[in-house]
Amino acid sequence: MKKLNGRAIAVSAMIAAVYTAVSLALSLASFGVVQIRVAECLTLLPVLSPLGIYGVTVGCLLTNLVGAVMGLTMPVDILFGTLATAIAAALSYFLRNVRIKKLAVPAALPPIFVNGLIIGLELTWLSGSFQWDVFWTCAASVTLGQVIPCLVLGVLLIWILEKKGLDQRLFGKQ
Repeated sequence: MKKLNGRAIAVSAMIAAVYTAVSLALSLASFGVVQIRVAECLTLLPVLSPLGIYGVTVGCLLTNLVGAVMGLTMPVDILFGTLATAIAAALSYFLRNVRIKKLAVPAALPPIFVNGLIIGLELTWLSGSFQWDVFWTCAASVTLGQVIPCLVLGVLLIWILEKKGLDQRLFGKQ
């Protein structure tokens, strides 16, 4: 990608704003051990442009900052949750050209499994002592909570954006 210009910054900021707004509007489902953060469907936007990496990372950071202030999440999630989303978005970008029947299914796997492992580890650590059974329970819970937003909504979002040509209108030529 070339250097960031005003339009690129605006697109990334818009993605961050949508991620944050959706997460906070659906805060009951967006925070906790059992969560379905619908905004995680946006972690597939890097399939269309690397600007999606910046947008979802900043959106996750803002969401976790506000969540910590509101007491919905632990401050440590500001670091680990944001890191998990950034890694997952970058991996989705690298899988952007791998398709199953023209669907970006492989790109949905990093947000599911990276968040499951990192947030599962974080939740286990917050429990006070590391125990494998607690880790696998937390990791499974987070992983399952990522399936609907990423594998269903995220893949559908990318398919619709590409089918309607909205990916080009949003991101332009990359």
